[in-house]
Amino acid sequence: MKTILLDMDSVICDLMTEWHKRYNEDYHDNLSVDKLKCWNSENYVKKECGTKIYDYLDEPGLFLNLKPLDHAIPVIERLHQKFQIFICTSSRTYAYTEKEKWVEKHLPFIGKEHIIFAHKKEMIRGDLLFDDAPHHLKAFTKTNRIAVAMDYPYNRSIDVERVHNWIEFEQFVLKKWGHEHESR
Repeated sequence: MKTILLDMDSVICDLMTEWHKRYNEDYHDNLSVDKLKCWNSENYVKKECGTKIYDYLDEPGLFLNLKPLDHAIPVIERLHQKFQIFICTSSRTYAYTEKEKWVEKHLPFIGKEHIIFAHKKEMIRGDLLFDDAPHHLKAFTKTNRIAVAMDYPYNRSIDVERVHNWIEFEQFVLKKWGHEHESR
């Protein structure tokens, strides 16, 4: 059975909207994901904020209340019937516990036992990684496995398969492996 590794932030759930909303309110700015042409968010915020943009990621409650991206939950549920699914995410401070609670709430059929916290995702055994972070996508492809990018301006420099939403991701996976697996 093929194993699919799914990132959480900006792949399963919408981190950028809430993160940028908090920054925009505090700094009276209009940052949005469409403006991020590279991974380093500090390059796109007001000078007085700089690397403090990452402090928002340490605020209790941020990760717990993120909304799932459109179609993420039903697609994961369908794919879970044919493939081994693990949530493979990196994290900061409070986010470990909050991400576990988020998965228990939104993905109870996966469960927190299937979360792998890792900053070096290429070290995790899996056949495919669905992620948005350029460094994870690049490192995973170097292992001769499949990396699929949730398409954002900040990851377009990485030459991998890319999708714009969960429906496209499901179609890609089923086209690639759908005929190999029967439902569990």
